[in-house]
Amino acid sequence: MLSPEADAPLRAAAMTWLTVRSNDGADPLPRHELESFHFEGERVPLIDRQRGIRKPAILEAALSIITVYRAEGTTRPYEDGTGSDGLIRYKWRGLDPDHAENRALRVAMERRLPLIWFVGVAPGWFQPVFPVYVAGEEPQLNQFALAVDEVFGLVEPETHLEAQLRRYVERVTKQRLHQPVFRSTVLRAYTGRCAVCALAHRDLLDAAHIVPDSHERGEASVRNGLALCKLHHSAFDNRYLGVTPDLTVHIRQDILEEQDGPTLLHGLQRRHGQKLMVLPGPRSQYPSKELLEITYRRFLEPA
Repeated sequence: MLSPEADAPLRAAAMTWLTVRSNDGADPLPRHELESFHFEGERVPLIDRQRGIRKPAILEAALSIITVYRAEGTTRPYEDGTGSDGLIRYKWRGLDPDHAENRALRVAMERRLPLIWFVGVAPGWFQPVFPVYVAGEEPQLNQFALAVDEVFGLVEPETHLEAQLRRYVERVTKQRLHQPVFRSTVLRAYTGRCAVCALAHRDLLDAAHIVPDSHERGEASVRNGLALCKLHHSAFDNRYLGVTPDLTVHIRQDILEEQDGPTLLHGLQRRHGQKLMVLPGPRSQYPSKELLEITYRRFLEPA
């Protein structure tokens, strides 16, 4: 049996292990792998099959939390969200403030301990986000406020923030939490292949927003995403390449007329008029026609 003094070394070891296994936080991991972590010769699963808040028996504070995966269009049993202060909200377990799992998160808050957040991106697959911290509790709403590392300590939950600080909190939260989850969700939906050319090297793929996250419709949803290789992502963002609502690739006219060697010819010009080569399996995850229409109208504007 490990001693309670092992708390800090265990957390550090778990996060180091996750850094290596998840390609520095870029890739999701399957449940069975997250259950295989060992510390000082003992197996210490980082995730719990029955509980959203994981507290190993040897610890007094929570080690990790889970947001379960739900397919596009369905709801989660606990709906986590973002507050007006830019911090993430994580719901209590049930309605009892003294539930063991809620107490475990409260201890982590009081001791300012780092946590691991596992966000479901497919059945049995989780994107690790770490470290996150419990920045405060809102008992009247049955929830905790969470902050990512860079903004922990900068903001008290639901305090008035100057616009510049709020934008900073939101930007860091998107970079540290939403973007890795968005990338994992989109790349898994497209089976790790570029939608335009079917390139299958994950390191050369991006999750491209159809409409940018700065847009009022720019949610971090698989229906607002396309898996694209670096070339086609850049071409899409820079309006060299557009995709119609019927999923047809178009190349800008001046690019079609340009002569600049085999990369331009095979990478872009010969893609003109083809349908997307790769799409998600479920039609519910297909790119939104409405969002494609917004971006395609922008593509048609004069360069």
